[in-house]
Amino acid sequence: MDRPFFVLRTRGAAWDRERTPEEQEGWAEHSAFMTALACDGVVTLGGPLEGTPNYLILARARSEDDLRARLGEDLWARKDILRVERIAPWSVKWRS
Repeated sequence: MDRPFFVLRTRGAAWDRERTPEEQEGWAEHSAFMTALACDGVVTLGGPLEGTPNYLILARARSEDDLRARLGEDLWARKDILRVERIAPWSVKWRS
């Protein structure tokens, strides 16, 4: 059964600081990959954390290992443009 996780990704060694995210090498492939994860229900929400080199993803997976493996398929992960800084299970509690 899938459970929620939060993922903190950060810029890797290959991130070109002179370029915007959309100008980074492999942007189209990365964007398509993330869109596919959203369509598959893996990523439910994600984006940059303003003023930082980090990106936050809220995701669903069976385990941290499964999620880490899936994110490792991203071209940006393979080229160290964006790397996983931390993955943690997320226990969501709602108040009514």
